[in-house]
Amino acid sequence: MCFFKRIFCLIIIFCSLQVWAQQNNNAKPWVFWYWVQAGVSKAGITADLEAMKEAGIGGAYLACIKGETNPPLYKPTAVQLTPQWWDMITFAFAEAKRLDLKITMHISDGFALAGGPWITPELSMQKVVFSKMNVKGGRSLKLQLPQPHHFENYYQDIQIVAFPSLNGSEFNTQTLKPKITASTGENVDFLINPDGKKSFKSSERASITYAFEQDFTCRTIRIESNGNNHQAQRLLVQTSNDGVNFKDHQQLKAPRHGWQDTDVEHTYSVTPITAKYFRFVFDKEGSLPAAEDLDAAKWKPNLKLTGLQLFTEPTINQYESKNGEVWRISERTTSTEISDDLCVNTNQIINLTDQVNANGELNWKAPAGNWTILRIGHTSTGHTNATGGGAIGLELDKFNPEAIKLHFNNWFAEIQKRVEDKGDLSSFYVDSWECGSQNWSANFANEFKQRRGYDLMPFLPIMAGIPLESAQKSEQVLYDVRLTIAQLVNDVFYKTLAQIAKERNLTFAAENVSPTMVSDGLIHFKTVDIPMGEFWLNSPTHDKPNDMLDAISAGHIYGKPIIQSESFTTVRMDWSEHPGNLKIVQDRNYALGINKIMYHVFVQNPWLDRKPGMTLDGVGLYFQRDQTWWKPGKAWVDYATNTQNLLQKGKPVRDIAVFTGDEIPRRSLLPDRFVNTLPGIFGQERVEAERIRNKNEGVPLQQIPKGVTNTANGFQSENWINPLNGYAYDSFNPDALQSAFVENGRVKFSKDGVAYKVLVLPITNLMNPDNIISKTSLDKIKQLENQGIIIVKDKPYFNQDFSQFGLEKDLIVIDSSGKHASDIAFNHRSDQDQEIYFISNQQQKERVLNFSIRLSGMVPHLYNAVTNEWTNINDYKVEKGRTALVLKLAPSQSLFVIFKEGVLAKKSEGKNWSSFASIKNINS
Repeated sequence: MCFFKRIFCLIIIFCSLQVWAQQNNNAKPWVFWYWVQAGVSKAGITADLEAMKEAGIGGAYLACIKGETNPPLYKPTAVQLTPQWWDMITFAFAEAKRLDLKITMHISDGFALAGGPWITPELSMQKVVFSKMNVKGGRSLKLQLPQPHHFENYYQDIQIVAFPSLNGSEFNTQTLKPKITASTGENVDFLINPDGKKSFKSSERASITYAFEQDFTCRTIRIESNGNNHQAQRLLVQTSNDGVNFKDHQQLKAPRHGWQDTDVEHTYSVTPITAKYFRFVFDKEGSLPAAEDLDAAKWKPNLKLTGLQLFTEPTINQYESKNGEVWRISERTTSTEISDDLCVNTNQIINLTDQVNANGELNWKAPAGNWTILRIGHTSTGHTNATGGGAIGLELDKFNPEAIKLHFNNWFAEIQKRVEDKGDLSSFYVDSWECGSQNWSANFANEFKQRRGYDLMPFLPIMAGIPLESAQKSEQVLYDVRLTIAQLVNDVFYKTLAQIAKERNLTFAAENVSPTMVSDGLIHFKTVDIPMGEFWLNSPTHDKPNDMLDAISAGHIYGKPIIQSESFTTVRMDWSEHPGNLKIVQDRNYALGINKIMYHVFVQNPWLDRKPGMTLDGVGLYFQRDQTWWKPGKAWVDYATNTQNLLQKGKPVRDIAVFTGDEIPRRSLLPDRFVNTLPGIFGQERVEAERIRNKNEGVPLQQIPKGVTNTANGFQSENWINPLNGYAYDSFNPDALQSAFVENGRVKFSKDGVAYKVLVLPITNLMNPDNIISKTSLDKIKQLENQGIIIVKDKPYFNQDFSQFGLEKDLIVIDSSGKHASDIAFNHRSDQDQEIYFISNQQQKERVLNFSIRLSGMVPHLYNAVTNEWTNINDYKVEKGRTALVLKLAPSQSLFVIFKEGVLAKKSEGKNWSSFASIKNINS
């Protein structure tokens, strides 16, 4: 009997150790391990992995970037999918197994996104394209229809229709040829017939005037800039009847847009105006501050214009923003711009699809009148996994499960098969979405009908900007198109991958979809196992604060215990980085809600005698074995492990959840987007600062990093520490809202998710310019309100806190003058018998501060994750349900204040590791 008891006890101990080991491994940070330009060696692999092991790294995300150069940087090359590469891959997994390190791999060659040579054009991402032809009816027509612009030598018709030509369809700047003059004296005639090669540029206020021989009615303006130039999208339109006296008519309003918006024109529907002279004025004053969703505004406020065309024909405002071709958000067209009588009735549309042969020849007995023939088809978007090498190819159709499975089997499954007896490949990841958007697939029309309850095909011309029935009806159909696209991104692409992961017992991690693919930026994180954001170092033009909040908010509302981040990615890194200037950024993101760092980037160095060896060009962080502070830098890695070990315990405590609204695309709200909703919570100083920032007077510039000039008033995370002054918030989307339920006086969006006391519905904001909130969402919000949840809506909330609802601030920090102490970041987690507060001094100076924490009846302790030491707090006071204490914080220091029920801490006997001050001096 004793023997069996012993065995049983040993089994229990063994299992406990296994659980402990797993928790320990989860807490360890990982690296992005890039094999660059086919320069890989076995000696280098071993040296890299041994360096990771020695530093305390838990594992690596392996991606192969680009192919061999000419001449090769290193010989022999290991180009993706060649025998040499397979040998390196299997060797790497064997070495990782020897060292007890984990390796996972990207879903495809390169780091963005999912494509390969096995993806044919018909299986690639698809988009709608079209061509128009105006004809006179009352006769039999035999026409060769122009084939729409297409890619990869692939085009398929969807529908060919004819409809009565819209009012003014024959009048435009190409048919009427106005006289064009520029204030600079340049010849800019090319603007009405753009070829993309010539451009009008200016860094100072300038104007372009179109003079027509007769009165011209303008309803539509199309802008092209051969890229994405912000100033080209905000021209002031002026009109005149004498060419001397001009008056302002309308300021064009640039759509919110992402960083990959470079090759799609902008078509504006303007309030109709009739005049002989039209002037377009460029003036940088009045430009809005740059942001992730106003990316082109980050750069110098200069004008670049390659095309400027005017049309009498009405067109849906910014239809390119709304048909899913590109990630943009624009205001809806109203009857002011397009009245109902200017729209085509669907019963006037004639379907000619069956009358067009395979060569695009139409035979049609056209009724009397003027007709527009619209040929609508689809083609490949032409996007490839551009950062790949030997396995580069077209990006797969994200709405086609068979294309997804084909790709997975040809890349990841093949790798998994080859390394299964060499090592452990038990997870995969999808990096940030960098392959544009798509708005069609062979199954799209059927998916639309099933999801929206009506047939898209009679309304298909709307995707080409043709207004049908009314402006309101046209906008609703386009919204339904975007909503269907957003749902398919998750329901097909991510869910298909998740199902494969489940079948193969794989863990599935993913980065962001926005602001590139039209989507709900939160919902796909519901499907994956590990949400992952991305933050950059010293790179305001590339930093991704919205990416971080998407991953964090989604992780919280959907109950994901681990939230990772691609960390410290940098442009133009100059080897000046060290843990002493990195920690403050790391801590800021810990406070936001991440609990696992993925260092970017550890580049495979094939040489043992060259330092630093291989790099990812100028993109860092240079976190690799040849970094000057690599060995003492272990203290930094250990700090991350200790910190993450605590930040992975329990669940986050957040009091406020902010609604994204129902607009598509949508994503989490950065704090600047709802300052006007909660002015009392943000405080008068912040409200005034935002008023000044948004005026953006002079459009000031900065140079960060060295040599990169950008606008200075954009959103910068370091200026938004603890924005709600003691409350923490997440964003929630319509999907989470419909799953919401009330538990113990708080609302939860999933069983394992965070519980919130207050829901905020922001006043109209830049990501939701028309304040789109569906009746379904409003009904659910009303239901929650009736169940006692605090709802802030309709008008600004001027109170400085929510105490009137019984919700005190979680953390109050006061400086020696008795004022609110700025630049203290915090993160609160609740773990059964303990409350965990992570507190970070975001200033590089010593501070003595008074802390008041919303807890009583528990004993506070300090934990220093740098030294791995616990300390009792003997001097604290409990009053009115709060615990008050004084903390002295060194420059950039972070501490944990951990509350336990009546337990005094024992001083740790762990190792006292090097301080960050000593590491900082290594480079000097």
